[in-house]
Amino acid sequence: MDSVDLEVLKSSARWLDEGHRVLLVTVVKTWGSSPRPEGAMLAVRDDGLVVGSVSGGCIEDDLIDRVRQRGIEQTHPEAVKYGITAEEAHRFGLPCGGTIQLVLEPLTKASGVADLCDAVERGELVARTVEMKTGRARIGPAQATDGVDFNDERLLTIHGPRYRMLVIGAGQLSRYLCQIAVGLDYQVTVCDPREEYTDEWNIPGTKVVRTMPDDTVLDMKLDERCAVIALTHDPKLDDLALMEALKTPAFYVGALGSRRNNAARRERLKEFDLNDAELARLHGPVGIYIGSRTPPEIAVSILAEVTAAKNGVSLPTLLQVEGAKAAREVTASGDACRV
Repeated sequence: MDSVDLEVLKSSARWLDEGHRVLLVTVVKTWGSSPRPEGAMLAVRDDGLVVGSVSGGCIEDDLIDRVRQRGIEQTHPEAVKYGITAEEAHRFGLPCGGTIQLVLEPLTKASGVADLCDAVERGELVARTVEMKTGRARIGPAQATDGVDFNDERLLTIHGPRYRMLVIGAGQLSRYLCQIAVGLDYQVTVCDPREEYTDEWNIPGTKVVRTMPDDTVLDMKLDERCAVIALTHDPKLDDLALMEALKTPAFYVGALGSRRNNAARRERLKEFDLNDAELARLHGPVGIYIGSRTPPEIAVSILAEVTAAKNGVSLPTLLQVEGAKAAREVTASGDACRV
């Protein structure tokens, strides 16, 4: 599964190779509420075919109509705004008061999109700078903390995986979780020293290592843009990863297992000199409560919780697995008493 941005870039490069003209549309600034964040992209082919999105759909319709009626006439990038008035916000499907600024960039093979795709597919984090007056583009290395930067003279966008995810275990659940995580723009590393699991691993966009989990955590030098998820059910593997990961700045550290197993895990981790604050960072049972039973459903549950943590959203107790199941038990007990 391609990330949204990579899908737009790869489609643009392919269309150019096929001889089409392509308009690359990038969200560069928003005011008030906006359906898409800065950096979101849309590619419009000269016949109106599109990939990607920059709004709820109405701005896309306007851009498609513009290309179909006038073609891609411009030779240099230009900036446009949508949703300045309440009438326009309603017309273009923007939330009340929302305004969005876009850069419309006519692409050529000299725009370097193919090279950009190659760099992103190699797992590199790169910055693309476009000169507004000339349309010239160049790419170079970027930092994970960099963001979209636009003024009247240039547009700088960041491409590639800004967040990393370490998954312990290469079992069936990990396969579903990693497929979705790649689509969420994570650079995914799967750690499992067990050959019977890793020999058949074939999930595109992921890296497999067979080192011990604690060594892997140390080697990766986890930072605030990292998530660690232990999925093996084997304390000899999961605990090794967790005892090191909980000492790092990783924004999310979680482990699969029942409430009883996670309580036992916390007791074991105390023996590794983890303090109460470090243990409190452990998400377990991992995921949000959606009644999930199958591996794909469990993967969705886990990544929903990871996404909330990444976006700084504090989940209420009733959405967390432990809190939700405890509440259900209390309700069931109360119902039994009334019978």
